[in-house]
Amino acid sequence: MHGNTTLFVVASIIGSVVSANRLAVLGPRRAYQFAIILFFLGSLLCTCASSMYILLVGRFIQGLGGGLLFALSYAMVRIVFDKILWSRAMALISGMWGIAAFSGPFIGGLFAENNQWRWAFGTLLLICIVIFTISILILPLQRSKKNPPIIPYFKLTLLVSAALSVSIGSIFESIVINILGVGIALLFLYILIDAEKKSTVRLLPTGAYNLSSPLGATYAVMTLLTIGTSIEIFVPYFAQVISGYSPLQSGYLTVLIAFGWTFSSLLFSGIKTSSIAKIIRLGTILMLVGLVGLTWLAGTNNNPSTLFLFLNCLFLFLVGVGIGLGWPHLLTNVFAMAPEGEEELTSTSVTTVQLMATAFGASLAGLVSNMGGINEPGGVIGAQSASLLLYGVFSIAPLLGIIILFKKKQINSIL
Repeated sequence: MHGNTTLFVVASIIGSVVSANRLAVLGPRRAYQFAIILFFLGSLLCTCASSMYILLVGRFIQGLGGGLLFALSYAMVRIVFDKILWSRAMALISGMWGIAAFSGPFIGGLFAENNQWRWAFGTLLLICIVIFTISILILPLQRSKKNPPIIPYFKLTLLVSAALSVSIGSIFESIVINILGVGIALLFLYILIDAEKKSTVRLLPTGAYNLSSPLGATYAVMTLLTIGTSIEIFVPYFAQVISGYSPLQSGYLTVLIAFGWTFSSLLFSGIKTSSIAKIIRLGTILMLVGLVGLTWLAGTNNNPSTLFLFLNCLFLFLVGVGIGLGWPHLLTNVFAMAPEGEEELTSTSVTTVQLMATAFGASLAGLVSNMGGINEPGGVIGAQSASLLLYGVFSIAPLLGIIILFKKKQINSIL
């Protein structure tokens, strides 16, 4: 199952990187349709798979299409909507993610319970047809008049290698191998960043790697907030082992993060420009409060009382609200700060950054939980120790975000 997910994530990163080129060469409508066709073919292979190998091939193709769709969705915001509506459109994209988080466990559970897992992929085929039809009616055909961004194959290889390193390293229970995987990934990223400084064929737009630049600082905050939500991977496990909740109950504890993200994104996407800086700061602080609160609960031996359940739900909700408050505005700022001639690359780059942050966050969560004793000694004691360490360590992510945002020079530049 881990290989299944890893292939999908790696393929999604590839899709997000090549999306700027496909958008410029094919135009909005055909680029989107190309992505849908890839996703359709991948889903079809998964539906009809007669072996795990065919399923993995299908997941890879599905990931390519999914990465393209994800990146192009953000890019279409800049193309289809007026600038004043960008933040609202971003919030709607976040809202769709929240709806998927709500419905996914329920629908997937129904298919699994009835031993009809193929239909979990088969239903996606119908959705692809609907999206393809909508793209004909809504998306424009015209292609960019500028030279299309060149696909940076060498840097893409480095990026994929980094993603594979952290993912493969996280499979093993050995802490040494976990750390080695992260270390090798960081080495690949260092080589990548160094190569970016010496090349005009870019993976990310100019200024993306410089923390003192507005664009670099914005990417850093986005990365830290994304990593902060990676605790959701282990929330169901902790709830089942420590508190004795059912798998369904445990799964929907995690959904509270998605619900908080969706709720706050939609509610605050249309705020006045003068309030954006305060909202982003407030969101980062709320995420810190949520993670610190979870750390405190983990240190109370997780007594499964009604009060504990309420506080656990509240703090998970705050983590989601924290990222949702500022997320649409951070993405809008990335669009607004696009270097001249790099608008399409900048629009699609947010997906690349988010996917890499998600991959690293998941691997770091596994490493920290492993160090906390989730496997050794394991059981309730190991889960309690791992939850305390995980929530405590990941509280550092929003704290660093707060430091960046409260530096007067950078916050004025970003917002």
